[in-house]
Amino acid sequence: MSAPLLQIASIEVRYQGALLALQDVSLDVRAGEIHALLGANGAGKSTTLKAVSNLLAAQRGQVRGGRILFAGREVARSSPADLVRQGLAQVLEGRHCFPSLSVEENLLTGWPAHFTRRAVLREALERIYAFFPLLHQRRRSLAGLCSGGEQQMLAIGRALISRPRLLVLDEPSMGLAPKVVADIFAQLSRLNREEGVALLVAEQNSAVALQYAHRATVLEHGHSVLSGEARALRERADIQAFYFGEGNVAQAA
Repeated sequence: MSAPLLQIASIEVRYQGALLALQDVSLDVRAGEIHALLGANGAGKSTTLKAVSNLLAAQRGQVRGGRILFAGREVARSSPADLVRQGLAQVLEGRHCFPSLSVEENLLTGWPAHFTRRAVLREALERIYAFFPLLHQRRRSLAGLCSGGEQQMLAIGRALISRPRLLVLDEPSMGLAPKVVADIFAQLSRLNREEGVALLVAEQNSAVALQYAHRATVLEHGHSVLSGEARALRERADIQAFYFGEGNVAQAA
């Protein structure tokens, strides 16, 4: 079997040199798969994704143990911009659109500087609009006037314009209506199915994440406590108990 596209091996993360946020977290993402990272608020999902994209330093965080490899390379040795060039793009929690720019101008902010051919740019925009037709309809509208769902599509589209091999998403369902969430996940699944883009999706909404994921890892209090095929995890009563506050995974596993 070939090496995983992303490999997180027993990492420890601390903030400000002292505050322990993650300990012994491990998971891998295979090429062409959707991997769900599940856990309650504060479990360590966002910290894990920031470690993957080498964004911890902005919050005085640091990987103090273990290693993270993307396509066989140490993530810590690449800047976030270099990781995008290598094919790893992240959609941060909260969307972070530029409200005074149009939808299309927001998309263009994700265009890598080393891509210079306008024909390639036009093809990339058409590809995004094919997955998210609402963005095409609103392409001249100010992003600040778009709905939450449209802004989430926009944030995903901005990441896709760099043509990543791995797309990392932090809580894409946050604050959105169930129908909008279902539509977004359906398009992410289509992107994975038709173009082979791998996805690492951090979610509190375990039901929707496990519906679309191939495999999943559960975090609890900064530890990876359970992983496996998504279909099998959907059928486990302890997963449901954990998310509804009736127990915890570590005790049930």
